Amino acid sequence: MGKPLGDDLRRRLLFAYDQGEGTLEELASRFVVSLGWAKKISAARKRTGQAERVPHKPGRKPRAGAEVQHQVRAWFVQQPDLTLAEVQQKLKREAGVLLSLPQVWYLLRKLGLHLKKSHSTPPSEIPKPTANSAKGLLPASRRNG
Repeated sequence: MGKPLGDDLRRRLLFAYDQGEGTLEELASRFVVSLGWAKKISAARKRTGQAERVPHKPGRKPRAGAEVQHQVRAWFVQQPDLTLAEVQQKLKREAGVLLSLPQVWYLLRKLGLHLKKSHSTPPSEIPKPTANSAKGLLPASRRNG
């Protein structure tokens, strides 16, 4: 893929067009550019109001604005063990934002919020089974074999 033509060439071609020095077809030939490019930059200027290229912002576009993101952070401060489904429902109910579960996951990842337990959270109130009590859970036929 070729490099984009510079803003200087864009400005010169559009200035010449504004001065009535020719049609887009004549100016495209004079500036050694394609007619399609000349039409495209003319239409872009009509749409945006500027002769320079509008920089492209790659990546996903956020569906939840800064205010909603701040609200999600506040929810996790109040209740750090929220599930994806709970966050999705809160977004729908309280913020009016409809996101799929993968989109909620992406939002949480972007905000640096984790759903997994971390070492800084208090341990669970439910005791873990010990090795001795785990043996008692197996059926008798599997224990001896």
